[in-house]
Amino acid sequence: MITDEERAARTARAVAAAVSAGRDLGVTVDEPEVLYDVFSVIVRLAPSPVVVRVPTVLPRTTTLETQLIDQRRELAVAAWLGERGLPVVKPSPLVPAEPVQRDGFSMTFWEYIEFVEDANLAVAYSAGLVAKLHAALRDYPGELAFLTGLDPFIPDGLAQLEGRPELLDPADLDRARREWEVFRPLLASEEAFTKAFPGVTVQPIHGDAPGYNLIVTTEGDLYADFELVNRGPIERDLAFNGPEGIEAYNAAAEKLGLRKADDGVLRTLEAVSLLQLVACLSMAPDLPMLVDGLKPMIDQWRETPFAGAGVGSQAKPAR
Repeated sequence: MITDEERAARTARAVAAAVSAGRDLGVTVDEPEVLYDVFSVIVRLAPSPVVVRVPTVLPRTTTLETQLIDQRRELAVAAWLGERGLPVVKPSPLVPAEPVQRDGFSMTFWEYIEFVEDANLAVAYSAGLVAKLHAALRDYPGELAFLTGLDPFIPDGLAQLEGRPELLDPADLDRARREWEVFRPLLASEEAFTKAFPGVTVQPIHGDAPGYNLIVTTEGDLYADFELVNRGPIERDLAFNGPEGIEAYNAAAEKLGLRKADDGVLRTLEAVSLLQLVACLSMAPDLPMLVDGLKPMIDQWRETPFAGAGVGSQAKPAR
């Protein structure tokens, strides 16, 4: 496991890289301020209204080359939504909307937003905003991959957990691998998915729980963090919203001409999301807080019946 001193040194390197890159782009930086430091170091280049996101804890399957592709896609989608008047955190207008690679990091530059700390939005309200986001995204003209963030991340993460019982019990690892073998063929491609779930459409989606990735400001609520934007079923963005959230989403979707959430697909993708969190334990050596942070969801996964035969088609996977 990384030590506190090693993590602090990693953060310092990320801040130094962000400051150096910002200054080279003409941004005035006097006192850089770290706003957030978990999977990414988020740095404000004060006094300039520029924020830099520097990912520091990444899956082993991510390279600087794949990061560049993902970050360009994220910047493009956020800029496109902003141009259409959607309330979204936009790329900084003070620098080119292009990732910058510096000292082993790949970073993106965003506008600085004053946010309300510890703000909690009602689930039903957030779900309505997700429907509005889906309505806007369905017209996005850019190319997007299908259901990114699952393969090869899940199987590689599980492989790294082999022989690490302090992170995941061998019996749990065996179950996780068997579940992935059930899900893998259903999610291998858009064609495979639509065959498994006839009539369930796919479209551009946020990809990372947009209802929980809203930034609350004194001037309104903004969509943020499009790092995993991709094509997929809208249920991917609705996992764990609960009955109240799904009901609110469906009501808003009907008004916007969107389809309602499919219960079978929702349950399947909630099970996949839990499996994805199990695989996230493979990153705990670089981010030890994951062990305790993921425990409630891992416990929920253990209490969920095994997702075996019958998943897909008209079946309703059990919780």
